[in-house]
Amino acid sequence: MQEISWQSLAWCALPVLIVSAIYLRWQGNPAKILLSGARMVLQLTAVGYVLVALFSNPSPWLTLLVMAIMISAASWIAIGSVGHQRAFLLPVFSALLISVAFHLFLSVKIVLSVEHWYDPRLMIPLAGMYFSNTMNALSLAAERYHSELQDAKPAKEARITAFHAAMIPQMNAMLAVGLVSLPGMMTGQILSGISPLIAVRYQIMIMTMMLGASGLGVVLMLWQLGRHHIAEHVTSTTGSKPSSH
Repeated sequence: MQEISWQSLAWCALPVLIVSAIYLRWQGNPAKILLSGARMVLQLTAVGYVLVALFSNPSPWLTLLVMAIMISAASWIAIGSVGHQRAFLLPVFSALLISVAFHLFLSVKIVLSVEHWYDPRLMIPLAGMYFSNTMNALSLAAERYHSELQDAKPAKEARITAFHAAMIPQMNAMLAVGLVSLPGMMTGQILSGISPLIAVRYQIMIMTMMLGASGLGVVLMLWQLGRHHIAEHVTSTTGSKPSSH
């Protein structure tokens, strides 16, 4: 696979600068774009060094520590769509934990039959994809559920609407793959010299697991939100009264 030097990588700043210039020209603030780009570079560089250390010394405890950081960050980011309301944090966290853990087990032990589940070369990339995808689904569902309750919709109707909204990106991704896009992991495997047919099998596993993790995670979160009377919490902050469950 062709190696990218740091000098060549510097050219990747050009797209960021172009978008920043557009922001500036159209009387926007390019600071957020520049800050996001700088943060992305720093985060990925730091993660690269951490992964090098993890790959050199595989440990179940270190793998679990990294995954704990992942789920904590994902939970906090997911509830940003509802203004970081603490009432949503535990349902989101537990939904992520259960849905992703189940699908990681299914992937690693059943489909791939890996001897050491904690192998960071396998577990960390898979966990990252599953957490990220499920986080986005939970964020969409939480925002839609909260909005529906604010509009005085019945909680049952709000849950159904939120579930369907969260699953739209998942369905679109499955419909588009192979026709519109080649997913990142499949592209990376092909570029590294792996047979496209093997890469396809990995991608099928990943996409079905992400679909399952997202669907299960959204259902678990919405079930908990209803059980913990989030509808009443929203009512108290908006002054509206959604119908009872």
